[in-house]
Formats: sequence, C-alpha cells, structure tokens
Amino acid sequence: MRAVLHSERARLTVLYGSLLLLAGGGLIALINILLRNGLYTRISGAVMTTTIVPAIKGSPPPTVPGYKLPVPAEKLDTGATPTPEQLEQWRATRNLTSAVEQATLHELLIVSLLALAVFAVLSIWLAWWMAGRVLRPVGVITETARRLSAANLHERIGLRAPPGELKRLADTFDGMLDRMEDMVGAQRRFAANAAHELRTPLAVQRAAAEIGLAGEPSPQKVARIRSKLIEVADSSQHLVESLLLLAVSEEGLEATEPVDLADLAEAELAGLQGTVPQDLLVVRDLEPLTVAGDRTLLGHLVRNLLANAVRHNRAGGRLEVATSREGVLTVSNTGPVIEPGDVPRLLEPFRRRAERQHTAGEGAGLGLSIVASIARAHGAELTARANPAPGGGLMVRVWFPAEPPVARPAEETPGA
Repeated sequence: MRAVLHSERARLTVLYGSLLLLAGGGLIALINILLRNGLYTRISGAVMTTTIVPAIKGSPPPTVPGYKLPVPAEKLDTGATPTPEQLEQWRATRNLTSAVEQATLHELLIVSLLALAVFAVLSIWLAWWMAGRVLRPVGVITETARRLSAANLHERIGLRAPPGELKRLADTFDGMLDRMEDMVGAQRRFAANAAHELRTPLAVQRAAAEIGLAGEPSPQKVARIRSKLIEVADSSQHLVESLLLLAVSEEGLEATEPVDLADLAEAELAGLQGTVPQDLLVVRDLEPLTVAGDRTLLGHLVRNLLANAVRHNRAGGRLEVATSREGVLTVSNTGPVIEPGDVPRLLEPFRRRAERQHTAGEGAGLGLSIVASIARAHGAELTARANPAPGGGLMVRVWFPAEPPVARPAEETPGA
C-alpha cells in the first residue's frame, strides 16, 4: 500500500483530480456568485410587477430599499400619494422576495455541494484510470527491462501506440536493446576468436616441443624447432599487443594534442619502405591536415591502414594515400575483388577475407577493427568501400570532426 501511495500513478491521480476539482469548484462558485448578484432583482421585479404596479397607477413611486420599478417612471401617474395599505403591501412583497431569494440560494448551495462531492469521487476515479492508461507503456517497459538478461536480449517491447513521447521512449529502448544485443554478440565472438587465435600457437609450440624435440634430435632439427618456436612466439606477442591496443583504444583518449596527419602518414610510409614490394606504385596526395588526438593511437591507425593495404595488394598493384584540408584521410589499394556485402565484416575483430593459414607474416585479423576503434575514440567517422574490378581492393576513409574529441579524465593514483 505504501508503494502504491508513493507511485507515479498516485501522484498523477492527485494532480489530475486536483485540476478537475479546481475546475468544478470554480464553475460552481461562479454560478453561485452570478445568481446571488442578480437573483433578488429578478424575483422582486417579477413579484412587484404582478402585485404592486396595477395598484399604484396614479400614485408616486414608493421609496422601498432595494426596489427598482419594473416599468419606466414616466408611465406612472405621480399625482397621487400611496395609501398605508399600498405601503404595507410593498413591505410584504419585499419580505416575500427576500425569503424566496434566501431559500433559492440555500437550496442552490446544498445542491452544489452535493454535486461537488459526487464530482470529486468521479474525478478521483477518472484521474486514477487516466493515470493508469498513460503509464501503461512505462509498466511494459519496466517489466521488459526486469526480464532481460544475456539469454533473452532478443525480446523487444514493440509498443503499439500512437506517436508520442512514450512511443518514442519505447522505440528508443528497443533500439538500445538492438545495440546491446549486437555488442554482446560481438563480445562473445571476440572472446571465442581470441581464444581460438591464442590456442593455435600454443598447440603448435607444444607439438614442436613434444614431437620435434623427442628423443635425441640432431642439432639441425633443434635449430629448426627453435626457429619455429621463436616465430610462433613472435606471432603470439603481436596478437597480444594488438589485443591490448584494441582495449586501450576502446577506453577513449586520456589527452589530446594537435597532430599533423600528413606528416604522420609520410613518416609511416617511410617506415614501410623495407616491406613494400618494388613493383607496388605508391601515390601520395598529402595536403596539410591537423587534428586533435593522441599521436600514438593515430600513428597506429595510419600504420595499420598502410600495412593492410600493402599486405592485401597484388603484384604490380597500386597504393594511394591522401589527406585533405576538409579533415579526411583516405587509403586505397588494389587487390582481390571483395564483395560489397563482406566489407562490414572486415571491420570486426579476427575477420579476414580468407581463412587463416597460420603462415609467417600473416595478420591476426585485428588491423581494421583497431582502426575503427581508434577512429571512434577520436570522434571520427570511418567508411570502407570495395573497389570495383578489375583493380579490386579496398578504400577506407576517415572523417575527423572539426571539434576536438572530449578526453576522458585521468584516473587518480591511490595515495596520491
């Protein structure tokens, strides 16, 4: 009972009921005031017109307090003086008028109070019903939110109601559930893929140690196994570092500073000189572009885009890097023809165009997902588009906002 009294429905009931009672009480008060001001005149006029006026023809108008002649004075013959009987009749008529007025007003007051009491009960019931109707969608949203868990994120409110604030609230809640379901699904896929990616090199290391080094292997075999173990360890270390970088970029920015993306792209291209094939044509169109952000994360963004464009290129292919004053960084390459429907999947962690072969130099499938995460941290918009045949490949564009991103507050060190 206490919860009901402190509920929003009770508050709305009090509000609606008070407004209805105020309106009803105001209407009754207005009627009583208007009738009280004019009732005496109307009653006295009606009574005296029928009883007094015929008797005073030829007599002057009597002086009776509160009495107004029902006919114009010029129509009366004022040459005669009223008799005592006439004056007594006027007094009796005046008393009768006052009694009728008092009785009428008293009856009107009683009826008004009874009507107001009935109206109060109906107002409270109507207000309670109206509040329940208005808050019914909120109850549906509350019950749906209470039932939700990781096992039934597919449930939706699906409120069927005319357009309005509560309809928009329910649709917004459904949209939030869509995003939550996508995020939970992505986290599950990420965890499963990360476990798979880490399990494979560990299995290779274990097999190399148990099988390759079993018995008394020759020095040449030991050298091959050692090289293989180092290669697998390097791949695992790269994967772990990529996962850490992805986690850091998802947390947002601690601080921002002006960064010239054109100079950063030039420096990253120079760092890739040893890995770029001789027959790969590199085209630069680097206009000055300064953005606010984290220099280290932006360096990883440019480096991953360039490394991805080089790794997935073809012989005699082309790599284009461009920055514009409008705040756009563009990296495009030639390569295998990609279906347009497969492009969004490439931005998810551990997604590749082809199955992983676990060969040397093969990426972990985190490059573009790291780029997308860093772009989000900087408030930038990333789009990817498959280049048509015969050139193929992928074009990635990153639009940086004119306003600098909001840096997250630095965590305080305990005891500082």
